[in-house]
Amino acid sequence: FSYTGVNGGFVIINADDPGAWSSQNEQDNRHYARAAKVPMIEPSSPAEAREFTKYAFELSEQYDRPVIVRITTRIAHSQGVVELGERSEVPLKDFDRNPKKYVMIPAHARPRHKFIEEQMVKLKELSNASPLNRIEWAGRKRGIITNGVAYHYVKEVCPDDSVLKIGFIWPMPDERIREFAAGVEEVFVVEECDPFIEDYVRALGIRVTGKE
Repeated sequence: FSYTGVNGGFVIINADDPGAWSSQNEQDNRHYARAAKVPMIEPSSPAEAREFTKYAFELSEQYDRPVIVRITTRIAHSQGVVELGERSEVPLKDFDRNPKKYVMIPAHARPRHKFIEEQMVKLKELSNASPLNRIEWAGRKRGIITNGVAYHYVKEVCPDDSVLKIGFIWPMPDERIREFAAGVEEVFVVEECDPFIEDYVRALGIRVTGKE
C-alpha cells in the first residue's frame, strides 16, 4: 500500500497499549511508519485527535501516501472539549486505471520506490516546518522532548522546563530537534513504549537521557 499510494485520502488509525491494559501486547507501531516510509502524526488530546485526523486526510491526498494517526491507551480512553467546525465536502474522485501505479510487479515497484524516496524528502521538510512540532521555551537548563499523552505528564510534573512537543512523529523533524538541543544544557526524552525518539535523537549525535 505504501508503494501504490492512494487515490483519495486514506488514514490509518491505530492505538498502542502501553502496559497492556486492554490488549494482548504493548507493541510500538511507530516502527511501521519508519519501515513502510509513510507519514505518521500523533495527537496528545481528544481535540488534537480531531484536528490531526482532518489534517492527515489532507496530507494523504497531497502527497499520495497513506497516513497513520497513532494514539495510545490514555488518548483512546479519554474525553475532552472539542470545537466543531463546518463539514468540508470533498468531491468523489474517479478511479484511474493505472497498472504502473497500482500493480506492484518489480518493473513498476522500482520507479515507485524512487517516488517514495522523493516524497519522504518533501515530508521531512514539512515536518521541520510543521506547527505540529513546537518548542515551548522555559528554563534553559533542562529540555524535554516528548509526544502524545506523555506531553501532558511532562507539563504537569516539569512546568519550568523547556519542551519540544512532537506531533509529526515521522519523518522526524531533525532541524527542530537540533535547534531545541542547542538551546538547553541537558536533553531528556519522555515517551511511551520503545525508545523511538530517544534512539533517533542519539543517532543525530545529541547526548540524551531517556529510558534510563
